[in-house]
Formats: sequence, structure tokens, C-alpha cells
Amino acid sequence: MDKITTPDTMTTSSEALERLRLRKMDNEFRWTPKGFLAPNGQTYRPIDLEIVRTLRFEGASNPSDMEILYILKTNDGLIGYSLDAYGAYSSHDNEFGYDNFIRQIPQAGHEDQLLFTL
Repeated sequence: MDKITTPDTMTTSSEALERLRLRKMDNEFRWTPKGFLAPNGQTYRPIDLEIVRTLRFEGASNPSDMEILYILKTNDGLIGYSLDAYGAYSSHDNEFGYDNFIRQIPQAGHEDQLLFTL
């Protein structure tokens, strides 16, 4: 697995996305009813994916600034992300199935997550 590290000073999702971009891991997985569509045109189902890391970001004064960033790895080695507002402010309310889809993706073991730090 590729190892990415960053200083502990990262505080925003835009900083995390920029770090992913610099490492060419900024492939956005977009939700469709058939699964996550990657920039390579491939659609991935939960069985094809693994959540490598989950990062939560909270705005200092505005609850709508709460976001969750899922860093995902596909079974063919593509690394990317899915970004969602956190909790009640989820931006996928009108996209039936997103939350259930995310819940079906296995998470990397604790040791693997530590290797993939942001």
C-alpha cells in the first residue's frame, strides 16, 4: 500500500484533498445507483472497494461545515475518495442508497489505517 503522511496541522477537507491531489490519489468516486463511478469510467460495487481511512472535519462555528472524507482503494489498485457532509447535513439525501452503499464497504484493519496516514 502507498504510504502518505502529513503533519498533524491539517484541519480542513480542502487540505486533505490537496494532499491527495499532490500524490495523484485524487480520484473522486461519484455515487450512482449502480455503484461508485471513478474517473477511469469504471463502476465499483462495495465488494470491489475498501475504506482505507475515514476523516471527519468539523467547522468551528457552522454545523453545515461538518464533512466526512472516505479514502477508498479499489481491488485494481485505484485510490481515491468520496466526500460527504456529516450527519444530518449529508449531501446525499436525494441519492437513495449512498449511506447503505458506504456501510457495505469493508474497512481496512487498524494496522493498514496507520500505514495510510494523512
